[in-house]
Amino acid sequence: MNRKLRDGLRTIFAFDSLKIQLLSRSLLVLAGLLMLIGLFQYVFMQGVIYKNKATSMQSQILAIPRFAWEQLVTNPGSLDINPGDDLHRPYFLIPDVSLAFVDMQGNFQFVSISPESAAPPKLAAEQYLDALRNDPEADYQVTAGPDGVEQLLVLQPIVSHDRVLGVVQASTPTGPLKELLIRQLFTFLSLSLAAMLVGLLGFMPVLKRTLVPLFNMVNIAEQIDAGNLAKRFPARQGQMEIDRLAESFNGMLERLEASFAAERETKEQMRRFIADASHELRTPLTSIHGFLEVLLRGAANNPEQLDKALKSMHSESARLNKLVHDLLLLAKLDRTPHMELAEGCLDAMLREMEPQLHILAGNRSLCLSVEPDQKCKYDADKMKQVILNLFQNAVQHTDPETGHIQISLSGEKNEVKLSVRDNGPGIDEQHLPHVFDRFYRIDTSRARKHGGAGLGLSITKSIVDAHGGTIHVDSKVGEGSTFTVWLPKR
Repeated sequence: MNRKLRDGLRTIFAFDSLKIQLLSRSLLVLAGLLMLIGLFQYVFMQGVIYKNKATSMQSQILAIPRFAWEQLVTNPGSLDINPGDDLHRPYFLIPDVSLAFVDMQGNFQFVSISPESAAPPKLAAEQYLDALRNDPEADYQVTAGPDGVEQLLVLQPIVSHDRVLGVVQASTPTGPLKELLIRQLFTFLSLSLAAMLVGLLGFMPVLKRTLVPLFNMVNIAEQIDAGNLAKRFPARQGQMEIDRLAESFNGMLERLEASFAAERETKEQMRRFIADASHELRTPLTSIHGFLEVLLRGAANNPEQLDKALKSMHSESARLNKLVHDLLLLAKLDRTPHMELAEGCLDAMLREMEPQLHILAGNRSLCLSVEPDQKCKYDADKMKQVILNLFQNAVQHTDPETGHIQISLSGEKNEVKLSVRDNGPGIDEQHLPHVFDRFYRIDTSRARKHGGAGLGLSITKSIVDAHGGTIHVDSKVGEGSTFTVWLPKR
């Protein structure tokens, strides 16, 4: 037995299947409604049948000639019969109905007893008097006869020549009427059962077709795994709830895919970071180790070689110390950077740094274009580091004699704009997306010449991000580069 057939049979006969639950619950609700309808129908039809029978009995009583009732009044015992007699009077013959007459003196006479009827009941005198006083509509009552058989009873006042003669009591057993009700109820239940069976056979394919979008989602979900998140659920299948579920799952898959992609990118960056950091740390360590070996071989006895080796080792150790310091700073910025943000004028800080910037620029020309009163919230030490990093990057990539560096500060809407522009060789387009990556260097030999490890711009971007700002670079080969920082004024 293949898997699809086994799953299909399990779906058909499993009581925890959504299809079976929907079908069974729908049929249960339908059965409950039909039973309720049948109950209301029985109660309603009972009243209608009893009312119609009472109206028919009243019409039959009124159809009897009045002189017959006058004869009973003038000669009370002339037509009287006993309940056990098989006799009945021609005038008073009504099929399945027994008649009794009660005159104004309270005399009770059985005047017609149907052989098929039970013994008629005899009511209290007050009830007959109430029938004379009430509206002679076809009111009825259900009561038990002397033999305990339930009977439908109608009281009809008889009036002749504006004179009330008495009350006629007509009674008939309710058994035949109830049999009619039961037959109707049985017919209704039979039709309801047949309708439910037809509905069951017709509802199964309709339900299966209705659940097709859900089955499609199951099939697609089975194809999705950690290595295949590109699958998407169809979002327009004509069912609002299924479409909303599909959209929710698609959104979840997009977030998972983005999360896995970010995780892969993070792992790749970590791998590159470890490799680059190991390489950068190994270079000064190898250099220091080499000088130590030279000194151990006897160069320490030569003052000139000793001085050269110590200076080189000192330079490499300083470079190593700076590299470790930058790595520690990046690690702190990656975790939860702690910034002492305070509102201040960024233009004032730039003016304070101007002498230091002129010293770093050397023979290069430096131009400061600073708009006054440019306030924003920033960490003074960290922002100085941003400015120095960008400025030193410009110094390293401009000619010592013909180089020109311009620092601009201005306000735009809700932001403060800080830019550092140089006239260096510029950056090729293929390198622009990576200039803020760690250990990324466009010109390795030039970076090493100035002791750079490719971390300065990464640190700068991390500090700017921690301030809630953004940094961007524009560059053209042969024309120079411009690094622009936007900080919110808040």
